[in-house]
Amino acid sequence: MAGRIEDYALIGDMQTAALVCRDGSVDWLCLPRFDSQAVFAGLLGTEEHGFWRVAPAGPADAEPLPADRRRYVGDSLILESEWDTPRGTVRVTDFMPPREGAPQLIRIVEGVSGRVRMRSSLRMRFSYGRIVPWVHKVGERTVAVAGPDSVWLDTEVETHGKDLTTYSEFTVNPGDRITFTISWQPSHREPPALPDPEGALEATADFWREWVEHCTYHGPYREAVVRSLITLKALTYAPTGGIVAAPTTSLPEEIGGVRNWDYRYTWLRDAAITLSSMLRTGYREEARAWRDWLLRAVAGDPENLQIMYGIAGERELGEAELDWLPGYENSGPVRVGNGAANQLQLDVYGEVTEALHLAHMTGLSRNDYASLLQIKLINYLEKHWDQPDEGIWEVRGPRRHFVHSKVMAWVAVDRTIKLIESGDADGPLERWQDLRDEIHRDVCEKGYDQERNTFTQSYGSKELDASLLLIPQMGFLPPDDKRVIGTIEAIQRELSTEDGFVLRYPTSGEEAGVDGLEGDEGAFLACSFWLADDLAMIGRVDEARTLFEKLLALRNDLGLLAEEWDPRLQRQVGNFPQAFSHVPLIDTALRLTASGAYGG
Repeated sequence: MAGRIEDYALIGDMQTAALVCRDGSVDWLCLPRFDSQAVFAGLLGTEEHGFWRVAPAGPADAEPLPADRRRYVGDSLILESEWDTPRGTVRVTDFMPPREGAPQLIRIVEGVSGRVRMRSSLRMRFSYGRIVPWVHKVGERTVAVAGPDSVWLDTEVETHGKDLTTYSEFTVNPGDRITFTISWQPSHREPPALPDPEGALEATADFWREWVEHCTYHGPYREAVVRSLITLKALTYAPTGGIVAAPTTSLPEEIGGVRNWDYRYTWLRDAAITLSSMLRTGYREEARAWRDWLLRAVAGDPENLQIMYGIAGERELGEAELDWLPGYENSGPVRVGNGAANQLQLDVYGEVTEALHLAHMTGLSRNDYASLLQIKLINYLEKHWDQPDEGIWEVRGPRRHFVHSKVMAWVAVDRTIKLIESGDADGPLERWQDLRDEIHRDVCEKGYDQERNTFTQSYGSKELDASLLLIPQMGFLPPDDKRVIGTIEAIQRELSTEDGFVLRYPTSGEEAGVDGLEGDEGAFLACSFWLADDLAMIGRVDEARTLFEKLLALRNDLGLLAEEWDPRLQRQVGNFPQAFSHVPLIDTALRLTASGAYGG
């Protein structure tokens, strides 16, 4: 059985990622890319669907024991887990070296004290746990082959097969270091080169140390900010610059529910705000790579902007259900692909334009096509901004005139006007100034409830939506505007949990079914960070700091956050780790640091 979501650690090589449980089991790994089929899919099913556990040996029928301690080595993605047993202490180091050749997952077992009996249990199942590969020896190496894929196991200890699983049992003494490496290779190619685990460990440590040195944030929340930046870097697909929303699919927003989605793609919204955080913390190269990815992805058809693309810019992301997987804690269905790719979400135009504007303002080298893209996007919005859409939350109910979508359309026009005024683009300045004013009037007249002094989720609705918290952050209205303050206070009253965390919108009540889905969900962590931002902006800085530090306390022991927090079960839910949670963490830390709103 898979662990709790917060029981997992992330390791990765900027092309794919693995999740390692406290008990030493790798329960999720897609090879060779984030969006490839999983070799270990036990996270969404059982051990029959693939896993790899390296841990102290116990009785075959005993529950595996969690590590007594674990940590990342410094500011890196190198994971160390330690077990204290009656016979001694052992350490397992897990990492994936930044890739030059074949993708590798390396595990080093080190004796710390005493004599500890260890067991490696490797059960590879291709195609998300559906296909049992042909496992055989090639010299001293073990290879698993199925169709186009092969995975090679290299280790200095003996291996044997039993029950369609590859086992190794061995004893470590103090100072012993036993290495295991799996490497992926197309099955028609020559075997991958023999690994150098110790050399790869040193190179991986050097990579992360040098990368973190570029961080320009040195405030009181540096540990949380740096860990979030490392996580965002790990979610970047290095060959193209695309950024996945999360490395997982179908981790549920409600345990046992149906709100299970594939997040292994590049959402323009998520990637744009990630670029913003990277730029403001010193990572210009990542920002430049994402901008280049964007220009390639939308090239030739910018008017038909999709909300998400594949990590290399693919447009076709057809959604399907894997009926042989029961789902995480029986939360089905398990989905791959994402049908929301074809939705109309007008807010994306604003997020992309805001990201390009920030890149321009921070001195990222000029790209004429980027400026041309902004103009093309506004040409489209000029004709379509007043249409209903599916909105930021990708509702699968009827389209509506979502207030947040209109606000972000205003942002797109506003930032493009600033680009024209700077002399770096040409466009109908006066006409678009009038358009900006028209959108602003429309939102304030149709999206604002005067009786309750709050903006609403959509035109004509009485419901609230946490995306309204972005109104002052985007500059649509100043923080001290009574309508902004009223909206913040209404969201605190009506969308906050007892702990003060924020729901995205009501999933029951007067307008239940706005998202077209059954069931409920947890508090959305990004929205909770947005509330902390807003509280700081309206001068309630002590309250903002308190909420921020409560949110930091929700991170697991390694500093990682999923998409949501279930206040009833007191646990993380949703895909993990989630870029859309770590980005606002960075943003709020920067805002609180700038305002001096921190203790100590």
